[in-house]
Amino acid sequence: MKFRAKIVDAACLNQFTRVSNMIAKLSKTCTLRISPNKLNFILSDKLASGGVSMWCELEQENFFSEFQMEGVSAENNEIYLELTSENLSRALKTTQNARSLKIKLTNKHFPCLTISVELLSVSSSSRIVTHDIPITIIPRRLWKDLQEPSVPDSDVSIYLPVLKTMRSVVEKMKNISNHLIIEANLNGDLNLKIETELVCITTHFKDLGNPSLASENTSQNRNPEEMAEVQIDIKKLLQFLAGQQVLYI
Repeated sequence: MKFRAKIVDAACLNQFTRVSNMIAKLSKTCTLRISPNKLNFILSDKLASGGVSMWCELEQENFFSEFQMEGVSAENNEIYLELTSENLSRALKTTQNARSLKIKLTNKHFPCLTISVELLSVSSSSRIVTHDIPITIIPRRLWKDLQEPSVPDSDVSIYLPVLKTMRSVVEKMKNISNHLIIEANLNGDLNLKIETELVCITTHFKDLGNPSLASENTSQNRNPEEMAEVQIDIKKLLQFLAGQQVLYI
């Protein structure tokens, strides 16, 4: 197995760093899938009480000026590895004002993902900062558990409000209840509601709009005013909203 890639564009490097920061907020560990055309960051939490699942796809041509890889075999030309999310996020914190970033698969007494950051100094000369992130190579027999999840058709699809505002509302509701009811309809209305024995509180958002694709997956006979609702764990929702620095782009 071999992997080597390079980022030189500042905007691409900034976005790659933001993706890493988001993932570090969502989970302690993540899976990195490397294929000839793309990178995938995968979170697959199968706890009975619920957990975070994520499929993040980065097209290599949109991020990397150089990209070379050889998978486990010609038939299975992919690499799956597990790493600590915080280690990657911490390594990328040094990329501010960096000239370039190199990533490669190495073996330094143990498998590593080596991050090399080329920084400019005051004298305009460059210096290299290197981070070796320990990884675990995931064997082929376990790949089937790390495939892109299928998403069922929705009853209602709606654009969210400004996530910073939404997160602030949910943060306050967390102090009253552990669960949140989300209601939405095809008229662009969204409600965030908590109900306890003592109090019922609802925050209303209007005119958010509905994606055009939503009508393809929803019943043509559905009343636009009719609310679809789901009850979720508030802490899980806040964990999702922690990724807003990527989601608003």
